[in-house]
Amino acid sequence: MTREPRPYSSPYLAGFGIGLVLLLSFVVMGRGLGASGAFSSTVAAGMQSLVPERAAALEPYAVFLGDGKSGPLRDWLVFEILGVILGGALSAYLAGRLRRGIDMGPRSAHRTRLLLAFSAGVMMAFGAKLARGCTSGQALTGGALLSVGSWIFIVAAFAAGYAFAPLFRKQWT
Repeated sequence: MTREPRPYSSPYLAGFGIGLVLLLSFVVMGRGLGASGAFSSTVAAGMQSLVPERAAALEPYAVFLGDGKSGPLRDWLVFEILGVILGGALSAYLAGRLRRGIDMGPRSAHRTRLLLAFSAGVMMAFGAKLARGCTSGQALTGGALLSVGSWIFIVAAFAAGYAFAPLFRKQWT
């Protein structure tokens, strides 16, 4: 039995909610939101268990290695990401939008859509490591802290989105 999806939430209400979550993360955890740190922590813990000698060589560059007490389950960002996944799934279920499938335009092929999504994800991951923070960390946390570099990032990200949108529009129309 399929039910009709409910309309999306107001972007103003959702933005206000994200702002409250960001404020609470500063108050409760002492730092802002971000996603890439969770993946870095998990990869570092995996390296520590699989190739400890290589992980030890990286210790000066990775604060979450070396003490034997660290790991992905001790990094609150891992739980933040798990909460995002579970919260997104719950929200989609409650709105009647939870389904299996690949979102794409009518003229796109599954393979093309997956290749574009994977390529974009790899570029975003590389950029996040290069910039020392992901889009959520740079835009939300850095923007809230009025970091000049983060505001430059926000403007550049929107400019790049507008510049490249015409190239990929045919995939969605």
